[in-house]
Formats: sequence, structure tokens, C-alpha cells
Amino acid sequence: MTTTAPTEPTTVEAVLAAVTQLGPAVAARAADVEASRRVPRDLLDDLVATGCFRTLLPRSHGGVGAELPAALRVVEALSHADASVGWTVMIGSATWTDLARLPRATFDSLYADGPDVMIAGAFSPSGVAVPVDGGYRVSGRWGFASGSPHADWIYGNCLEAKDGAPRLRIALFTLDEAEVEDTWHVMGLCGTGSHHFRVDNVVVPAERTCAILEDETTLDEPIVRIPPPSLFALHIAAMALGTARGALDDITGAAATKMPLLSPTALSTSPTFQRDLAASETQLRAARALLYESAEDAWATARAATPFSPERCAHLRSAAAHAVATAADVVTTAYRAGGGGSLYLENPLQRRLRDIHAVTQHFLVRPDTFTNAGAILAGQEIDIPIF
Repeated sequence: MTTTAPTEPTTVEAVLAAVTQLGPAVAARAADVEASRRVPRDLLDDLVATGCFRTLLPRSHGGVGAELPAALRVVEALSHADASVGWTVMIGSATWTDLARLPRATFDSLYADGPDVMIAGAFSPSGVAVPVDGGYRVSGRWGFASGSPHADWIYGNCLEAKDGAPRLRIALFTLDEAEVEDTWHVMGLCGTGSHHFRVDNVVVPAERTCAILEDETTLDEPIVRIPPPSLFALHIAAMALGTARGALDDITGAAATKMPLLSPTALSTSPTFQRDLAASETQLRAARALLYESAEDAWATARAATPFSPERCAHLRSAAAHAVATAADVVTTAYRAGGGGSLYLENPLQRRLRDIHAVTQHFLVRPDTFTNAGAILAGQEIDIPIF
């Protein structure tokens, strides 16, 4: 049954309790989510009712205003049930932070009718913004706009065409201005609706744009003081950890009755399985401990309004990339332990495997993250405007 979202802010503890209670229903809909290539509307409404999309939004705008580590636990819990749902909530609850440099009146207007506003977008600068009277003429095509099928607003990052050095400028579009293309036919995270979208010669008012590397934030909130790459990398890592925990739970639950071919006893009695299970459990717990230690550090730094040094960002990004790599190894181990049965579509392990390897492709957590982080820690310059 679809419930109605509350109209007042709640606590993050209440949100986490609600998503945990909803978890079995989410897991039961995993195949439906994947086949739909998006979160079905009735399930989306149930998720909205938990408050999970408003965890990071400030209380001034009807949100929960949760601390970062607590918000990550919400994403982790949902990803334990289904990775596509966890990813969708992760994007829906955090993407608004990319718009925190819009003029305050513009930002406030987005939430004039309530806090449950869905914003999709793409950070890759795949558009061109040409200054015109009163705004910018924008054209472009962007990919990986997760949650675009149910978005209320959609934004694209652009290269501003003007004299001098290129400037990154985000432009926010109404749904009438942007065309969402049905392109999300993929092997993992299939239910995230991460389609392409395009705009052609749309004049966007200046107040619906911001220079993301130059403009100051117009919200005085800790969450928007965290550099976006670090903030989103930590979220992606929490989502990966939840997926890996789900895979371990899947194989552990099956091991007591699963009889491997030519084995006289159940998988749970196999010394090889026992060794791999203990090793995976330890690796996952260690990666999780580092991730949440890093999230606590990021939140304390943001609350103190202390600038994020390159070294701190290197540690945050490395912790996130490490968590994702560890999660991928853990899921792969669980999948292999499942034997031939892991191949079947009704087995959640095959979906966990495809989902986690889709996560590893994200530019914020791929292996070269360590190269850039290591260069910073070694005192070298990197050719990235924001890390």
C-alpha cells in the first residue's frame, strides 16, 4: 500500500527505522525494479514516505538535516535490499547539493511546495552555455542522469563560452526544456533510470545557473562545505558496502542447505567456504570502519567550517575507492561460492555481481583515484580542478 509522505521534518533515526522496515518489500521488488529500468512509482512513493530523500536537506527547507554518517547508513540499508533502489535514493537525497550555489531565492523556490523534490542531473560538462541578455543559451547532451524518469528538475554542467579560460556553469532546466532519452539499457544498476537527456538552444535565466567552481554557496550548512567529489564518493561507497553485505547475507543464508556438486555435505561445512567467508567478513568490516571514520572526519571538518585540504580530500577519496574495491571483491567471492546456481536470474547473487561492477565504473571511485590521491600525498600537483 502506498503511504503519504509526512509534511514535517523527522529524525534520521526514524528514517533509518522506516527504510529498514521497508527493506524486505524492496528486496521482493528487485526483479520488478530491474525490468522497469527505474523504481516503479508505487515503490517510489513508499520510499518518499520514509523521508529517505530528504535526509540531507536542511531543516530550513523541510528536510531532516541529518549528519553525514547517519545519512550514509540510510543509503547502505537500502542498498542491502537492492542496489538500484539504494543508488536512486543516494542520488535523490544528495544531488541538490550541486545546486547550493544558485541564488538563494532560486534555491528556495525549488522547495516552495515542500521538501520532496526530485532533482536529477549530470556533473560532466557536456553542454555549452553562451551568454545572452538575461541568461545563457544552452545546448548539450548529458549521460548518466540517474532518477531522470521521476525528476522534477534536471540540470547539466556546461562549458561557458566566453573569452578567457573556460568556466564550468551548471544550468537548471524545467522538464519542458529538457528531453530525456531512453538510453539506459545496461548490465548493472539497471533500475536507476540513468538515461541521457538533451537540450537544444534553451535560454536559461541567469538566476537558474551557477559557476560551480567559483560561486560561493548560498546555504550556510555543513553538508555543502564538503567538496562534491568527496561527498558523492562517500555516498557511492556506502551504497557499495550495503550491496556487499547483502551478498554475504545471501550466500550465508543459502550455505546451510546448498549441496555443492559431488559434495556429501552442505556448503557451510566446507573449509574453503568458511575461510573465504571469514576473510570477506573481515575485509568488509574493515573497509566499512574506515569509511565511517572518514565520514565522521568530513562532517567534523564541515561543521567547524575548516577548509578541506588536498590531503584530507585524498584520504576521503581513497577511503571511498577502497570501500568500493573491497565490496566488489566480497560480492565476487559470494557469487563464486554460489556455484552454478548463481547464474540463474532468480538468484540475487547474479544481480549483486552486475550491480557492484557497475559501481566500480564510476569516475569518482575507479582505481585511478589512488593515483591522484597518492600524488597529492606525495606533494605533487594533479591536473584536476577539484578532487
